[in-house]
Amino acid sequence: MLENIVSALDILFQPARLLALFAGMLAGMVFGMLPGLGGVAAVSILLPFIYLMDGYAGLAMLLGAISVIYTSDTITSVLLGAPGSPASAPTAIEGHALAKQGKASLALGVGFLASMVGGLFGALILSVAIPIAGPLVLALGTPELFMFALVGLCFAASMVGKDLAVGLAAACFGILLGVVGAAPAAANYRFIFGQSYLMDGLSLPIVALGLFAVAELISMVASGGGIATKPTPLGKWGDSFHEFWRSRWLICRSSVIGIFGGFVPAVGASASTWIAYGHAMSSTKDKRRFGKGEIRGVASAEGANNATIISDLVPTMLFSVPGGPAAAIFLGALFSFGFYPGPRMVSESPDLMYMIVWSVALASVMGAAICFAVTPYIARLTRVNFALIAAPLLLIMVAGAYQGTQTFGDILALLALGLLGWLMKNAGIPRAPVLVGFVLATPMEQYFWLTTQIHGFTWLTRPGVLIIASLIVIPLVLNVARRLRRRVDGDDDTGHRTEATAGEGELPGHDSSVVLITVLLMTVAFGYALVEMLGYRPNARLMPSLGIVPGLLLSLYVLGRQLVRIRRRGRCVSLASRRELPVLGGILLYGVAMWLIGFNLATLLLLAWLLIGCARMRWMTALLYGATVYAIAQGMFMLMRLTPPQGTLLNLAMPW
Repeated sequence: MLENIVSALDILFQPARLLALFAGMLAGMVFGMLPGLGGVAAVSILLPFIYLMDGYAGLAMLLGAISVIYTSDTITSVLLGAPGSPASAPTAIEGHALAKQGKASLALGVGFLASMVGGLFGALILSVAIPIAGPLVLALGTPELFMFALVGLCFAASMVGKDLAVGLAAACFGILLGVVGAAPAAANYRFIFGQSYLMDGLSLPIVALGLFAVAELISMVASGGGIATKPTPLGKWGDSFHEFWRSRWLICRSSVIGIFGGFVPAVGASASTWIAYGHAMSSTKDKRRFGKGEIRGVASAEGANNATIISDLVPTMLFSVPGGPAAAIFLGALFSFGFYPGPRMVSESPDLMYMIVWSVALASVMGAAICFAVTPYIARLTRVNFALIAAPLLLIMVAGAYQGTQTFGDILALLALGLLGWLMKNAGIPRAPVLVGFVLATPMEQYFWLTTQIHGFTWLTRPGVLIIASLIVIPLVLNVARRLRRRVDGDDDTGHRTEATAGEGELPGHDSSVVLITVLLMTVAFGYALVEMLGYRPNARLMPSLGIVPGLLLSLYVLGRQLVRIRRRGRCVSLASRRELPVLGGILLYGVAMWLIGFNLATLLLLAWLLIGCARMRWMTALLYGATVYAIAQGMFMLMRLTPPQGTLLNLAMPW
C-alpha cells in the first residue's frame, strides 16, 4: 500500500497534472461563488476539456473543482446572504448575519478553515476505505454490481425533492437517454431516428451541459443586475483563527457527520449540513444567537459539506454508486478514460485511487489559502451584471459541446437538452436523477446482460443480491408508511388536507402549465420509445425495458395527478418562468443563427444582445469587452483544433 501511495504522489506531481488540478480549482472557485450554479455546472463545463489531456490530468482537473466548491461558495453566502448551493444555506443564515455586524472576516475565515478540515477528513476516509473495502469489492460478482448500480439509481430518485414518483420517472428518463445508439449485446441501433450522429449515443459533456449549465445560465441572465447591490466591508482576519481553534472539535464532529452523509447517496450534502448545524445548536448552551450570527453554525456547516462531497467518491469508486450529480459526472469521466470502478479499479488501478486522495487533500488546502487571498477582490466584483458572465460561459459551452463530433448535431443536442433542463427546472422535476440514470445505463446494461447469461434468473436468490435489495425495499416501505400516516393525520373533518401535507405528491410553487408540458413530453417520449423498442432484438430490448416500462407508468401517474391538481386548484403561475422565456428564446435563436450564418456572425449578434440589450453596457465598453470575449472564444477553438460551424447559407454561397 505504501508503494502505491508514493507512486500516486509521483503521478500527480507531474507539471501538467498539477496545472490541471490548479485550473480545476480556479474553475470550481468561480462557479462556487455564483449562486445557483455550483459544483454540477463547474464539472459540466470542465468536462469537454479534460479529454484534451491524459486520464490522470483530466481527472485531477475535475477533482480540483469538486474539492473547492463548498469552500468558495462561503464568500457569497457570507457577503451577500445568497448561498451558492442548498448545502450552504446555514452558512448564509449565520455568516451573513455576522457580516451585517461587521464580522464578515470572522465568518469567512472560520468557513474557509472548516472547509479545509472537512476536505482533509474526506481525503483521509478515502485513503482508509481503499484497503478496508477493497477485499469486499473484489468478492462481488456481476449480480451484486448490477444491484449496487440499481441502488444508486433509486437513491438518485430521492436526491432532490420528496416526490419519489417524479424522481424515479426522471431516473428512468436518464436510462432512456443512456441507451441511445448501438446496443452492446445485439446488432441494433436504438432510437437514432435515421441520424448517423446518434449512432454512438449522446455524450456525457453535452448531457451535463444541457441539463444543468444552460438551464442555470438562462435563470442567471433573466434575473438581471448583479449579485449584490452594495459592497460589504470585510474587517480583519485575526479573530477567525482564534475562533477556529475554539471550535476545532465541533468542526471535526461535523466533518464526521458529513462523511456519513457522503457514504449514503440519499442523504447528500444538503441533509448532512443541516444535521451538523442541528448538532451545533444542540451542543451549545446558549442557543439564542442561532439565526442572528452564531459562528458555530458556520463552522459546523462548512465542515460537513466539504467532507460530504469528497466522501461521495467512496461509493462512486468502489461500487459505481454516485452520491450526487457531481460524483455522477466524475463516474462518467472514469468510464470515458477506461477506468472501471469496483473490482477492476481496486486490483488494476490502486495508483489512481491514491492519486485521487492526494488531489482532494492538496486542493482542499490550496483552495482555502486562495480563498483567503482573493476574497477582498471578489467582494468588489459581486455587483457585476450576470449577463457579462453569461456571454463567455455560453461560448465555452458551445465550444465544449462542439468538440464531440464537430458537427452541428452537437449544438442541436446541447440546445435540445438545455430546453429540457429548463423545463424540468421550472417544473420542479429533479435533473440529478436524469444525469445519474444516463451515466449508469451503460454499466447496468453490461452487468445485467452478463448476469442473465451466466446465472439465468437464479441470481435473484443470491444472499448478496437480497442484502443489497433491502437497501431499496426497506426505505421504500418506510417512506410509504410515513406518507400514509401523514395523510391520515393531515385529514380534517371535511376530508381536505392540511397545509402540512398539501405539498406531498405535488409540484407546488411552479407554473402548472410548465409542469404539465414537461410531464406530457416525458410521457410521449416513453410511449414512443416503447413502440420503437418492440421492433428490436431481445438482447437490445433488455436494458431499455427497465427504463421505459416503469418510466411510462410513473409518467402517466404524475400526469394524471397534475391534471387533477389543475382542475381542483386552477393555474399556479410562476413569474420566474415567464421572465426567463425571452432569454430562452434568445439562446435558441442563437442556435438557429449558428446553423444559418455560422458561429462567427451568430456570436457577434449574441454578444451585442447580451452586452447591450441585457447588461445595458455603453457601445464603446460593449465593443471592447465583446472583442475580448470573441477573441477568447476563437482561442478556445484553436486550442482544441476545431473549425467553428460555418452555417448552411455561407456554405451555399461559397461552394468551394
